[in-house]
Amino acid sequence: MLALVQRVREAKVVVAGRTIGAIGPGLLALVCAERGDGQAQADKLLAKLLKLRIFGDEAGKMNRSVQDVGGGLLVVSQFTLAADTSGGNRPSFTNAAAPDEGRRLYEYFVQQARAAHPVVQTGEFAADMQVHLVNDGPVTIPLKVS
Repeated sequence: MLALVQRVREAKVVVAGRTIGAIGPGLLALVCAERGDGQAQADKLLAKLLKLRIFGDEAGKMNRSVQDVGGGLLVVSQFTLAADTSGGNRPSFTNAAAPDEGRRLYEYFVQQARAAHPVVQTGEFAADMQVHLVNDGPVTIPLKVS
């Protein structure tokens, strides 16, 4: 599984003009399941996300996790993270999990996140979403687990 994680001051997801998920300070996680991924990869990605030390401590060093600072998580499905651009200018998405499997793993990931963290908001799988964010830093970290 893949994620692109952004430390944010605030973020929200809008679908059809309506805000469906919003957080204050925390992490925006764009999440993608790839072919062959299962619950084990989702669990590993979530564990990494929750413990990723990208928030500042008293000395200003990135030494705290989203759990340490009590930040929110906004989890958004993003199959385009699996894009392969090596063959030309049009991306191929064959590495992404099939839609049914991607939805299952995304929903599993969200369920596990909600069990492990107090503030979890989401986008809507396969919807036309507008993601608004105020990046903090900016700090943007790619994550991949296998």
